[in-house]
Amino acid sequence: MDWIEVTLKVDGEAAEAAAELLQRYGHQGVVIEQDDIPPETWDDGEAQPPQRLTLRAYFPADDRAEAARLQIETGLSYLNMMYPMPAPSYAVVKEADWAEAWKAHYHPVRVGRRLYIRPVWRDDPAEPGEISIALDPGMAFGTGTHPTTQLCLEALEDRVKPGSRVLDLGCGSGILAIAAARLGAASVLALDTDPIAVASAQQNIAHNGVAAVVTAQQGSLETVITSPRRFDLLVANILARTIIAMCAQRLGDVVRPEGTGLFSGIIHDQADEVEAALRQTGLLPIARRQQSDWVLIEARRPGDDD
Repeated sequence: MDWIEVTLKVDGEAAEAAAELLQRYGHQGVVIEQDDIPPETWDDGEAQPPQRLTLRAYFPADDRAEAARLQIETGLSYLNMMYPMPAPSYAVVKEADWAEAWKAHYHPVRVGRRLYIRPVWRDDPAEPGEISIALDPGMAFGTGTHPTTQLCLEALEDRVKPGSRVLDLGCGSGILAIAAARLGAASVLALDTDPIAVASAQQNIAHNGVAAVVTAQQGSLETVITSPRRFDLLVANILARTIIAMCAQRLGDVVRPEGTGLFSGIIHDQADEVEAALRQTGLLPIARRQQSDWVLIEARRPGDDD
């Protein structure tokens, strides 16, 4: 199958709204790339915060393609009334060429104190003491290069404890679930609503040797909210509006008392609204991490003695 790639170049203020629009019609999430990163900084984690972002989404090049294009452009015209939006560009990508397209944009990156994320097609060795994670994202979101993912990885370094039970909602490529396992979690449940993302995550989990710890399956908040399972740590790298909607669906109930939630994919201007929703679902915001215009919110579920 061929795919239509739609590309938008936006600044941080427009990125969240544009990404939400593209996610409605894209096949699997939205790829968000930092622009203007000097090549000499790819391997050392020293890149400066980007001034511009490139958003990419994909939809099948079939008889529904023209309708999807019209819906995207109609949505952008409405957004343009509130904030200037660029015209999208379109290109046809053959599925057989997808891996090669990823290779052009994906390079090793060091995150936090110990994490080294590299594509599977590069065998660059990690430094002594580093934790190496090899990924082939395929058509799933999550390469470790975007601020939202990096914020989650840094928070996982601080929050994962030996024996932690972790839930990754919207797992994409499985990068966060794999990192949690490599950092010492006893069990990780990785959920995504898209079967292609689940298949990608399962392949990456196997490649990194953590299949005994991480289970990736198709599912959503509803999958766990109706079960008795509760988690020491919840990580959700998704859009702000999705987090807010899940708060109304008892998101806080999946975190055990004294457990922690990590919520990313949030533009700075929406952090207050997300924190208000988290409080309504029983989670107490305790800290923020920020990179460029993106924010991660850490929230704690109070214990019985609080």
